[in-house]
Amino acid sequence: MSDQKLLEAAGSAAERAYVPYSGLRVGAVVTTADGTVYSGANVENAAYPSTLCAEAVAIGHAVASGERSLEVVAVISPDLQSIFPCGQCRQRMVEFDVQRVVVEGPDGGPASHTLEELLPGSFRDWREA
Repeated sequence: MSDQKLLEAAGSAAERAYVPYSGLRVGAVVTTADGTVYSGANVENAAYPSTLCAEAVAIGHAVASGERSLEVVAVISPDLQSIFPCGQCRQRMVEFDVQRVVVEGPDGGPASHTLEELLPGSFRDWREA
């Protein structure tokens, strides 16, 4: 699936976000090596630390389905020009060997990043030392 199609699928997931407090909808999709796509949307909670990021929901969806190695994560918010995964989600992606993260770039098209770019010195680096 193209990066643009992944962002579109993430955008569809964002429409289902539960965001009664911030109003900031975020959607994410993750793909596996065989092309299976799992989606997630952010789920807010009045106790803010209990809020779930869209990326965490999508990764949890994949893991609950038996996946252990993920290829790509795409994340988008229809409420912002561009959004990147938080630090916790970046580390979560490291745990499942995500190869690329796709976000909406400054020109409105897809922009692809590696986790090494987004999270240098991750716990993978420590684990493999």
